Amino acid sequence: MTVDRMQPDRIGASAAGHDDGAAAPAGRRSAVVIGGGIAGITAALALADAGLRVTLLEGRPRLGGLASSFHREGPAGELSVDNGQHVYLRCCSRYRWFLDRIGGSALAPLQERLDVPVLDVGRPEARRLGRLRRTALPVPLHLAGSLARYPHLSLAERAQVARAALALKGLDPADPALDGTDFGTWLHRQGQSPRAVEALWDLVGVATLNARAGQASLGLAAMVFRTGLLSEPGAADIGWSHVPLGELHDTLARTALDTAGVRTLPRTRAQAVTPASDGGWRIGLNSGSRPSDPLHADTVVLAVPQRETHRLLPDGALDDPDQLLAIGSSPILNLHVVYDRQVLRRPFFAALGTPVQWVFDRTEASGLTGGGQYLALSQSAAYSEIDTPVAALRERYLPELERLLPAARGARVRDFFVTRERTATFAPAPGVGRLRPAARTRAAGLYLAGAWTDTGWPATMEGAVRSGITAAEAALAEIGRPNLDPPPTVRRGHPQQEAA
Repeated sequence: MTVDRMQPDRIGASAAGHDDGAAAPAGRRSAVVIGGGIAGITAALALADAGLRVTLLEGRPRLGGLASSFHREGPAGELSVDNGQHVYLRCCSRYRWFLDRIGGSALAPLQERLDVPVLDVGRPEARRLGRLRRTALPVPLHLAGSLARYPHLSLAERAQVARAALALKGLDPADPALDGTDFGTWLHRQGQSPRAVEALWDLVGVATLNARAGQASLGLAAMVFRTGLLSEPGAADIGWSHVPLGELHDTLARTALDTAGVRTLPRTRAQAVTPASDGGWRIGLNSGSRPSDPLHADTVVLAVPQRETHRLLPDGALDDPDQLLAIGSSPILNLHVVYDRQVLRRPFFAALGTPVQWVFDRTEASGLTGGGQYLALSQSAAYSEIDTPVAALRERYLPELERLLPAARGARVRDFFVTRERTATFAPAPGVGRLRPAARTRAAGLYLAGAWTDTGWPATMEGAVRSGITAAEAALAEIGRPNLDPPPTVRRGHPQQEAA
């Protein structure tokens, strides 16, 4: 990749370290990216790689947005805690490009082949352990053997699932009609039993969509299942960070940004984006809690959540800016348990017949010392529990873990704490597709990025990267400057797939 290694010029720099609002000199265009999550980092890198002078603003002290980590000092010592468990799939080609771009691929490896252990404690008569695994056979035979042996469904239910999968493969996720239907209704029409929805469709869908089948747009659900399970044999192989997310999306990302010549300003919030007299943009700032001198830019990318985007949008930038406020949000609850001994021998598992959804071993990544094991429970679409007190969550979930993991029954809990993301993702509800805006606005030089924009994907790290690439490509196309070394072009609704 061609990288502009020049450090950004300080145009009209004030004592506070910000631009005084003067226009950038001729010959080198300037860009300001507002928001230091994955979408903003991606846009900043792509614009800098194309030769623009880029400033990246982030209100928090760290980059990474909703895929970040922090340090916690507690009864189990100092831990590096991810704000939530994040995984990606082999079909997430743009997030894989992002990992390569920041030098983090080796720290977040993929499984050689999809293998998901599924424990069921809800039916004593059933075998407790099932596995969703794939082979190297062509689609859809790559999952046929696993489905045939899946103990959490009856033989008739497995046959019905296979028929529904073939029907799903025939849908076009970009069809607007699919956006208005919920996935649960479609599954019912395909003869899927409540047990099949719980043990398979929601097992995958809740984790990827952050919504249960009845709450999710059929268009987005079709995209997830077609792309992940029905495109290439290895498309659904799972990858996850083996280090704290902050090492990827903050430490390594900052190094990549610095090397590309991006000026990164943490603890700096944009207060207003207004047209400048020369045709560019003036960005009013708060640094810390105090106003700072404004920045000037030819190009601005708003890579912040939809409500903040709505606040910053200048008049006329969208036909109906209030549609952004109609995009709902869905919460994720994360429960963190540190035991005094090892209670789980797998890196992760999914659960049925219990409130527990997915459990991951974060012992090594967290830096836990003094022995024991650190487990993270990821609870998606947690509307009913997102505000439940910690004591009540502890009382409910520790016995559930003991049901799932017999070794936990005699273990001492060294620490139990909770992280909550009340607006973790946009809600993929039926009809959301018509609300998601494109990257290009009606205002020249102003673009939108974020997983909630019209990427064709649900709210994932892949969607965030795609949005940043799309915003940067639109900006570069408008000024007639192609990216010097672009990742593969992003096409909405037609993600390129890679075989295992």
